[in-house]
Amino acid sequence: MTALNVLFLCTHNSARSILAEALLNDMAPGRFHAYSAGSSPRDNQQPNPLGLEVLRAAGISTEGLRSKSWDEFAAPGAPVMDLIITVCDNAAGEVCPIWPGHPATAHWGYADPSAGGGTDDEKREAFRKTLHAIHQRLELLINLPADKLEKTLLQHTARELSRAAATP
Repeated sequence: MTALNVLFLCTHNSARSILAEALLNDMAPGRFHAYSAGSSPRDNQQPNPLGLEVLRAAGISTEGLRSKSWDEFAAPGAPVMDLIITVCDNAAGEVCPIWPGHPATAHWGYADPSAGGGTDDEKREAFRKTLHAIHQRLELLINLPADKLEKTLLQHTARELSRAAATP
């Protein structure tokens, strides 16, 4: 089976989508190739430092992670996506570009770990909880039988997984 290309979308591409990209690439190299983007990243947007810290603490590479616009993946020559997953409610409600290849889509909502206040330890814990919740759902995805990942079934399968794991 050829690796499936998965694009995780969020508004700013600084926290949840970055966590999901890094996690999936770490969990299933060769089976999946994950990317992330934002519908409207801010000028000079960077991945959230606490998100990067939590990934590194979990032993997951942060090399090459950067915030980028989803326009990068709708442009000619961009990798063709098999599955696009929104991970924040704002991005789920936005009008997406027309994606080449008509990929399957799903919404897996997670609370924004960077939205809360509190001490640095409390903020770090919010990122850890989000990382864990994303990990649980990705475990289900990567352990699906190959036939569930066929293009004709991927739409249904991805949406079913949105109900399969609780969000933090």
